[in-house]
Amino acid sequence: MRELRTRQGLSLRTLAARAGFSPSFVSQVERGQASPSIASLERLAQALGVTLGDFFRATTGAVVTRAVERAGRSSAWSNAQIEALGPTGPGRAFEAMMITLAPGGQSGGRSSSHGGNEFAFVFEGEIRLTLGETVHQLARGDAATFSAETPHRWENAGSDPARIVVVSAR
Repeated sequence: MRELRTRQGLSLRTLAARAGFSPSFVSQVERGQASPSIASLERLAQALGVTLGDFFRATTGAVVTRAVERAGRSSAWSNAQIEALGPTGPGRAFEAMMITLAPGGQSGGRSSSHGGNEFAFVFEGEIRLTLGETVHQLARGDAATFSAETPHRWENAGSDPARIVVVSAR
């Protein structure tokens, strides 16, 4: 994230103001001392004018992405692991992420939105997807497609880990 911010010539304070966070929080995220929620990461990406997948661009650039080579990030706040499933960054029509939510894990404390569309497929576990005011219970094998401009939130509604693949299209 620091590389993206400095490449754009943004100060820490400017990025924090754009994202609606304190400069100290953004600094802690950049230094790996804070574990932001998925929704917070999306807000920071939006403030930088990039996608969540762009945070993985430095380590994922191949057309074939081997399981052992996937770039990943943990979010202790969200109780989640996020892995880029393929190349990310400018010029990509879509980006695929695997999100593993531990029991009680969630994308954020509140719903968030961003541009584009999303497709999600539940590989294991139970997911509660809130789209606007509507709550959908999703189980293994269920899928959802929606405009990412609709405020949305993911939660692990079960007692076992849940794994979903989310594909974002710009």
